[in-house]
Amino acid sequence: MFCPSCKKLMRPNTAQGLWVCPKCGTTVKMGGGKVVEHHQTKAKDIAVVEEKVNPLPKAKEECPKCKNDEAYWVLRQTRGADEPETRIFQCTKCGHKWREYD
Repeated sequence: MFCPSCKKLMRPNTAQGLWVCPKCGTTVKMGGGKVVEHHQTKAKDIAVVEEKVNPLPKAKEECPKCKNDEAYWVLRQTRGADEPETRIFQCTKCGHKWREYD
């Protein structure tokens, strides 16, 4: 994504769910595209985020705890390189986490 102010390539900050411009400090919500409020101080930059955003993709998976049919997912290489990845799911409703192995 490119900065709407200075057109420089922005960097992701997945912990806060934001794109951050290294040149001018503008922040944009991931997946949204609207600029959030930005404050700049001498000590550090502070971005004010209106809501918590989870940047992970969603899948149609049933939660074993609450039976919700949607979950966030990630792939992790938890075993050797010659073994398949482990799929880790997190329920969008109750936050329960579970793993799926091949």
